[in-house]
Amino acid sequence: MIATAAPAGSLDLLLLSLAIGGTLLALGLGVILARFLMQPAAVEDEAAERRQEMLEVELARLLQSQEELKGRLSGIGESQVQQSQAINKTLNERLDGVSQRLTDNMTEQTKKTSESLGKLNERLSVIDDAQKNLTGLSTEFLKLQDILNNKQARGAFGEIQLNDLVSNALPPSAYSFQTTLGNGKRADCVVLLPNPPGPIVIDAKFPLDAYHALRNAENDADKVMAARRFGADVLKHVKDISDKYIVPGETAESALMFLPSEAVYAELHANFTDIVAKSYQARVWIVSPTTLMATLNTVRAVLKDAQMREQAHIIQAEVGKMMADVERLDTRVGNLRKHFGMAEKDIRDIETSNAKIIRKGEKIKEVELEDMRPALTPPTAPTGTGTSQAAGQSDLLGET
Repeated sequence: MIATAAPAGSLDLLLLSLAIGGTLLALGLGVILARFLMQPAAVEDEAAERRQEMLEVELARLLQSQEELKGRLSGIGESQVQQSQAINKTLNERLDGVSQRLTDNMTEQTKKTSESLGKLNERLSVIDDAQKNLTGLSTEFLKLQDILNNKQARGAFGEIQLNDLVSNALPPSAYSFQTTLGNGKRADCVVLLPNPPGPIVIDAKFPLDAYHALRNAENDADKVMAARRFGADVLKHVKDISDKYIVPGETAESALMFLPSEAVYAELHANFTDIVAKSYQARVWIVSPTTLMATLNTVRAVLKDAQMREQAHIIQAEVGKMMADVERLDTRVGNLRKHFGMAEKDIRDIETSNAKIIRKGEKIKEVELEDMRPALTPPTAPTGTGTSQAAGQSDLLGET
């Protein structure tokens, strides 16, 4: 589109230049005619030939100027065409480069967009899973709220939590659930400790309604009333546990009240210290899930120590048997050491006898070599030599 527009503009420029040249020519002719008409009529005849020659000369000059102008305009037009072609070429090359860069950028952006969309889909999947989990948690929370709104279900919730904590911390022989005491009262849990202190009762209580009323109070008057109600409920639970589950001669002199909520326990110890002090006076110790676990760990250590004391005589008897076995082992080691000493003496005697036998064998070998020597060489010794050799052999035989 740009390549076709540039030549059209050059053609318009050429036509404009021709129009200007024609205008200039017409103006020149008009000037000549005006000058001719302005001459007096008297001298018209005389200067006719001169004017004719001047007109022809002027016309020739104008025609020459027109030709020169036409040539210049043609050159300008060709130059404009060449410049337009060069400009078109440059523009096309730049447009191609821009198009290529745009294509590359679009490709890269498309790739990045696809990757981003893939990551976004993954994150959306994670968010969907999290939302499903939140929905499930919301459902469970609503179920838990329904349970806690019902007093009987709330009591069962506290008992179940108590059972889980005790069964996870103590061996089965150290506790019992829903145990009936001698006074006919049924305890949620009894920890079977040896005397002293004896079995300790743990009873679960959950004053949730009074706690909610205290937390939801909007003004000071409501807070005061809710605080009184909360303190009264806790004191009532403390009194019930003290009256029902502390039985002289059967249980320990104290009992535990289990609050299955850390928030209620924290509120009680932070803002109702007088209620906590009264529970201590009644020998009822208030515990939460965390403090109960610590208490049960202490109970487990006490039970282990009691079992160790019960098994002390068995341990002593076993240690005595072990010492007797050690003494027998020491005696047997001494006997074995004696056997090793006797074996070592026998080995030394055997080595001595072996050395004597070797020496005697060497002497016998020397005698045999001396007996074989006269057969190989003529005798040169005096007559008495044979007697001495015989005497030496008799000595050898005597030693053997």
